Amino acid sequence: MNVKPLVIGDLKARFPLIQGGMGVGISLSGLAGAVAKAGGIGIISTAQIGYREPDFDSNPIEVNLRTIGKEIRLAREKAEGGILGVNIMVATKRYEDYVKAAVKAGIDLVVSGAGLPIKLPELIGESKTKIAPIVSSVKSANVILKMWDKKYKRTADLVVIEGPKAGGHLGFKREELDHIEELNYDSEIQGIMQVVKEYAAKYAKKIPVVFGGGIYEREDVERYLDMGLDGVQVASRFVTTYECDADEKYKQAYIDAKQEDIIIVNSPVGMPGRAIQNHFAKESRNGAYRPVKCRQCIQTCNPADTPYCITDALVNAARGKIEDALLFCGANAYKAKKIEHVEDIFKEYFS
Repeated sequence: MNVKPLVIGDLKARFPLIQGGMGVGISLSGLAGAVAKAGGIGIISTAQIGYREPDFDSNPIEVNLRTIGKEIRLAREKAEGGILGVNIMVATKRYEDYVKAAVKAGIDLVVSGAGLPIKLPELIGESKTKIAPIVSSVKSANVILKMWDKKYKRTADLVVIEGPKAGGHLGFKREELDHIEELNYDSEIQGIMQVVKEYAAKYAKKIPVVFGGGIYEREDVERYLDMGLDGVQVASRFVTTYECDADEKYKQAYIDAKQEDIIIVNSPVGMPGRAIQNHFAKESRNGAYRPVKCRQCIQTCNPADTPYCITDALVNAARGKIEDALLFCGANAYKAKKIEHVEDIFKEYFS
């Protein structure tokens, strides 16, 4: 395997790996800082990032905005000069303020999905912060890059492709996820790469493309780098590390999971998601977890008709209340067998 650095404009990561953003509270300063220190790009998820703060329940959005800067500073201390980014969902309430808070704190990269980040170039302004849309189809790549070109006369600094084997919220229809092998997704990847090349040529710049979704072992990394991608995005593998910000019970849930335990769930966000089967996954379908308070997280959420509060479900996961939690994971999370260090994963992948 020919390992090259991942270069995004004036940013250069020693290894072609981005750690996927995982919320709520799974990839904060601890994990992101460790990944950046190891030579990859560490990503902090801003989804309800302030859930541990004492005043979170009374004013969640303002607490989150305050905590973004705090977590970035903490991650910088751990990163020792490494590259850091944030993952901010477009579906987040007051999305624009989250982006601005991260830029103000000096973040290197903003990665944005769960919707079309059409306004992202405007929000980062003249800052040095790089921008990367998350796409799952040629269509979405075309729409975003065309809009950025037309409206802002600029293009992406990086493009992240998330495939059907990724964890958390997925940009696919439920029936597509039930028949993954029929998707012929490699051709979609090639199509997205071609779209990106066209805009790279127009703007006379290199736009790296990374792929995430189901990447767990070294052979997975090799496969996608050999396809011509510039890097990979890895998330689930980093959950079972000492440095991951999640509770130990959350990590153990990955280690205990069997392949048949990993299922597709319906999220209140309006997208299907991949998670570990548990009491919550079964009972939330029956209305056992109806929300009692709005946590101000998703623009489209209406507490009156949503089956459960996704903030409560994900906060429970981060805190180790496993049976009352939504346990997001990638398709290969069942392969976890032990707790390891971030540095060990990099050695396995790239040595």
